[in-house]
Amino acid sequence: MILLIASCKPDEFLDNDNKSNLTDVTQWANETNADIYLNDIYSEIPNRSSITENLDFYTDNYNISHYYTASNWRVGMAIVPSSSTGNIWGGTQGPTNGFTWQNFFVKIRKINTYIQKMTENKANFSESYFNRRIDEARFLRAYFYSEFFVHVGGIPILTEVLDRGSMSPEELQTPRATFEETFNFITSELGSIVSNGYLPVKMSAGSPDAGRATLGAALVVKGWIELFGASPLFNTASPYLPDPGKFVHFGNYDPNRWATAAATNKKFIDEYGNGNPYGLFDDLANLWRESNEYNSEVIWDRQIVANTNMGSSYERFGGPTYVLGEYQTWGNYNPTQELVDQFSMANGKLITDPTSGYDPQDPYKDREQRFYDFIVFDGAHYKLDWMPREEIIRTRIDETVPNPDKTNQIDLAGTTDVGDSGYYQKKKLNPDKAPGDNASGQNFIFYRYAEVLLNYAEAANEASGPIAGVYDAVNKIRNRAGLPNLATGLSKEQMREAIYRERRVELCFEDKRFLDTKRLAQNEEVMGTPRHNMVIRNTKPADNSGVWVYSVEEEKKYTVKFLPKQYMSPIPQNVIDQNPNIEQNPGYTN
Repeated sequence: MILLIASCKPDEFLDNDNKSNLTDVTQWANETNADIYLNDIYSEIPNRSSITENLDFYTDNYNISHYYTASNWRVGMAIVPSSSTGNIWGGTQGPTNGFTWQNFFVKIRKINTYIQKMTENKANFSESYFNRRIDEARFLRAYFYSEFFVHVGGIPILTEVLDRGSMSPEELQTPRATFEETFNFITSELGSIVSNGYLPVKMSAGSPDAGRATLGAALVVKGWIELFGASPLFNTASPYLPDPGKFVHFGNYDPNRWATAAATNKKFIDEYGNGNPYGLFDDLANLWRESNEYNSEVIWDRQIVANTNMGSSYERFGGPTYVLGEYQTWGNYNPTQELVDQFSMANGKLITDPTSGYDPQDPYKDREQRFYDFIVFDGAHYKLDWMPREEIIRTRIDETVPNPDKTNQIDLAGTTDVGDSGYYQKKKLNPDKAPGDNASGQNFIFYRYAEVLLNYAEAANEASGPIAGVYDAVNKIRNRAGLPNLATGLSKEQMREAIYRERRVELCFEDKRFLDTKRLAQNEEVMGTPRHNMVIRNTKPADNSGVWVYSVEEEKKYTVKFLPKQYMSPIPQNVIDQNPNIEQNPGYTN
């Protein structure tokens, strides 16, 4: 809607004033009408700010409630659904994150139709407009493929509109492409778009084209997919389960895949980074604020408009459940002790370092700044701009409180919306708007420059070891967070662990952890191990006159389990029934 309104010029309209009733002829008669179709394709980008279940629910970053699809997934309940579904309430199909087999191909058909019709009517458009819009559509197609690919592996590659009237059943029933073929399609499309140079490098706030595809978006997705493919789960001759069709692995190990990923992310840094125009935003805590949209760090995002059906309900779903004595959120975003323990001390040392100054009975003292910016903990001074006054959040078990169910203290029974971990999330919550349905207008950021630095550091370290560029990339992330440089002389293995830790902390709650533990083949350990909570009790609970004791305790709600087949999601049975050339993912066949 925004793109349409901003780009409409009265003198470009046809005599047909009713743009809701365009014909196949008038739709492609001029640039304004053609944009209406493309803008509808942009609306196909999932609004993840209003999807109740995000990818971090499927990780060890959150301790979650029992009624989600993620709750079944984490106990090993992974079953082929009868039909295409994105059900988040007690489903067994695993994460979809806004993509299902059905809606994915609706998106692709729209794009292929757009490209076909634009090409047929090319004479109606200026050359610069045609080139730019075609590459926008190609980007969206590659982007949608990349988003679905990471969940299911090889996908049928469709670049033309399927037509039952003119095509045979054999032509219509396209088989799955292999993992490598799908990977190559995505990366080659994005590489071509970058080489063409028809798109702008970056959008700026207030631009009428804000929200459209850019060269920065194309290159960052290319670099990410190359890192994803170079990772151990896929870059192998020995898949996690037998995969004769090579739908979920390359079929060989090639170390050059790391080098390719490093080169692409280095290209981004050298040509688009260091402030030209992308760079780290100085104020990390406020990077997501609506007034800071399209700052230097934002590469690819989705437009959000408050108090409309394009608004965000993100703040309604998580954060402290009770604020200033009033119920505000569902309390969904409950960071685990595992995540909290990854945050360094302010001096840059890990809490496991005996010289760090960490005190298990005063665990929130002198931690790095990201901890205070991202996590709400017991005793946190909590004040967002919409709040009339500050509140000290308490998650401890306090038996002197008359009605503990109306406070934020830990709910070990898991029976209320109050959090179960002893922590709440602060990162990404809109400080300007009280929680509400579609109340927030903060854009949803898919990719930002910090991720490019971390992608490059990881790939370059795997390809060449801890070279100077690796140190430089990681230290930029650390320095922005107020931490000192990494120690010099790290081995490749030590640098790898440092990168993983920085990645987990810096990108927490941004839908990255799920894909990282997947691609690194870590889920048998990570997801097969119970999470932990911080439980704080007083030694004299009757009147709290004793000592408050901090106790890290195992979660009680779940007996966690991870099956290797869960590395990829199942294909719905009706998809296979309708197209017998579609083969099921490993581990899901009877």
